Amino acid sequence: MRSRFIRGSGLTRGGGLTRGSGLTRGGGLISGSGLVLVGLVVTLAALVFPVWSYEDRSGTGLDTLNAQTESTEFGPLSALDRDFITKVRLAGLWELPAGQQAGERGTTGAVHTAGEHLVEGHTFLDARVREVASQLRLELPSQPTAQQRRWLAELSAERGAAYDEKFANVLRLAHGKVFAVVAQVRASTRNSLVRALADDANTTVLDHIKVLEATGLVDFDRLARDTATSGPQPATRSPAPPGPVDGSPPAAAPVTPTPSFTLPPAVSRPRPRP
Repeated sequence: MRSRFIRGSGLTRGGGLTRGSGLTRGGGLISGSGLVLVGLVVTLAALVFPVWSYEDRSGTGLDTLNAQTESTEFGPLSALDRDFITKVRLAGLWELPAGQQAGERGTTGAVHTAGEHLVEGHTFLDARVREVASQLRLELPSQPTAQQRRWLAELSAERGAAYDEKFANVLRLAHGKVFAVVAQVRASTRNSLVRALADDANTTVLDHIKVLEATGLVDFDRLARDTATSGPQPATRSPAPPGPVDGSPPAAAPVTPTPSFTLPPAVSRPRPRP
């Protein structure tokens, strides 16, 4: 029986294939379509292969983590852990005197309250971080960073309502940055001492954020802009070595950011090795 051809369909009424259909009666592809299919397979393999092999390549995040981690009796101590310990110490070196100053210069009860919380919180955290540093045989910085000294100088230059506003906004911005670091460390650390310190820091920093916002002076629009444009916090690059030190380091010089403020001594004395 003769099959009738349907124009434009590439098929006959009997279900047969025409020469222009790109298919053979056995279901095979003609050479042009076959090349396209092979090309797609090769491209897909090239995209997938790096994902499969990523963990075996050097220079990955895990590789860097392992290279910068020290072993301690309290668990691995990463570079992020050490940077966090340094940041906790540095925070106290300028936020504690800033809190003392707010108690003297603040013009509202809310600013005085915020200052009291900063003094109490950082007195506690400073003692905790020095204890942790001693157990981990780490040295601590004894002076605020250049940026922190500038913030103290800016606060010292203000009076009255302008001081209240500057205090609330500068301290709120600084605490927000530290809060993000605390969360990252608490989520990832494998060191039990660092984990406990992160718990204490989280409670203290959140309390300070709340009392600063309770002043009613925080400019949240400006805070959002400053946070978005400042980017991630750089490493503190403290004078401490990259890992635990042998022996007892020399006592650090007393910290006096301004003549009218005093701070706990910055000494961290590692325990002697058995």
